[in-house]
Amino acid sequence: MESLLAYYLHDLDPYIFRIGERFGPRWYGLSYVAAFMAGYGILLRLARKGYTRLSPAQVGDFIVLAAIFGVLLGGRMGSMLLYQFDEFRARPWIFFTEFGQGGMASHGGIVGLALFTLWYAWRHRLSWPGLGDDLVCVAPLGIFFVRLANFINGELYGRATRVAWAVLFPDELTRLPLERRIAFERAALLADPEAPDLRAGAPAVLETVRRAGENPKLEEVLRETLTPRHPSQIYQALMEGLLLFLLLMAVRLRWKQLPAGLLTGLFFLGYAVLRIAGERFREPDALPIYGLTRGEFYSALMIPVGLAFLLYAWLGRGLKSAAGPGGGSGAGGAGPRRN
Repeated sequence: MESLLAYYLHDLDPYIFRIGERFGPRWYGLSYVAAFMAGYGILLRLARKGYTRLSPAQVGDFIVLAAIFGVLLGGRMGSMLLYQFDEFRARPWIFFTEFGQGGMASHGGIVGLALFTLWYAWRHRLSWPGLGDDLVCVAPLGIFFVRLANFINGELYGRATRVAWAVLFPDELTRLPLERRIAFERAALLADPEAPDLRAGAPAVLETVRRAGENPKLEEVLRETLTPRHPSQIYQALMEGLLLFLLLMAVRLRWKQLPAGLLTGLFFLGYAVLRIAGERFREPDALPIYGLTRGEFYSALMIPVGLAFLLYAWLGRGLKSAAGPGGGSGAGGAGPRRN
């Protein structure tokens, strides 16, 4: 019991503030706003210094369209097809009805952004790999903010562990085997006769945590039931998000002249390796594929894509398409070279 008391019992509210019981702005939504704003600010600064194929005037529209058609639609469709396909096939309208409740897949967002940048490059006569280089410099920031929001939500948590910084995630209550759930509910009712029924799902879990904060006996029951787990959301935020962002920006700022496709290739490889490493700590949330978690499997598919972009850059084709807006691959005549 003493060791369990040492672990942090996750009690963060997914709402920034509430209007009534189930309405109000969420940290998850704010994470996307923060990601888009940070991406816009950094990409605009890079464009003004001549590091991008995009002109400063194009950055705003590009980020907005990428957010809508790449991240949001791609991420949502990816979640439906890669993780919830059977449910989506049975009830396709959940794509819209549950859109605001999360359910986004990072791999789907990456595919969505790849398709969006392909269209945008064609529409504005820009180099597609070069435009990808612009985008991937800031994309990891989105991963960083969203993973932090995953932690605040107490979702997508890690595997069981006994490390000193392990966390007790109450969301586990909704996934308990039947016998353990019945045992918990009985003990919870003895500690608090008004303890909520877990069949109500996430709202009941939040209410249980709130009541546990006011009732030491209920908190004790909760701690004895939950499994200490890795805060894998934080690990992934730091690896796939912050570390990858710093690495790509270091390369971008160190060499102004870079072959188109180099940064895109580094992003695909870096994300794949770091995501696979992070999956070692994350509790699988779907059935495996060929013995790999879904995250490992889909990330492994990114490795040959990354190698293809690096090969494109290494062969020198990237340098030939490195002219920015107003240059050889942009719209219009002579102008500054953007890389």
